[in-house]
Amino acid sequence: MSETPAHDDTAGLGEADDRALKVRAQYEQLEQRLLGRTWTLPELAVGFTNDAAYVGRLVLAAERTWGIDGDVDAELRHKLAECLWWVFVLADRLDVDMPEAYAATMDRIDAGLERTLRGMGA
Repeated sequence: MSETPAHDDTAGLGEADDRALKVRAQYEQLEQRLLGRTWTLPELAVGFTNDAAYVGRLVLAAERTWGIDGDVDAELRHKLAECLWWVFVLADRLDVDMPEAYAATMDRIDAGLERTLRGMGA
């Protein structure tokens, strides 16, 4: 297991968070011009779940049990990155500090797994 706490990795997530919110601000400009408003939190959540569901289909396509048109690997890269973008956007709208939440969650999971593995004699 890692001896370095996940907290040390939050800088990269912070930069990704900032970039995601910059892109979201551009979408908001388009939405305002096209719709006269920006997307609501439920609309953002539906956008995320739609893309996350498509990742499932792409995984099936990568396993050759679902056919799609196009480059499966390129589509997977795109959709996984887009899902990460959605997570940052939703976290921002819900006032969740995603880099901090990620670090704290990974620390908790890591500690729990280490205890479990020690208990199993690993």
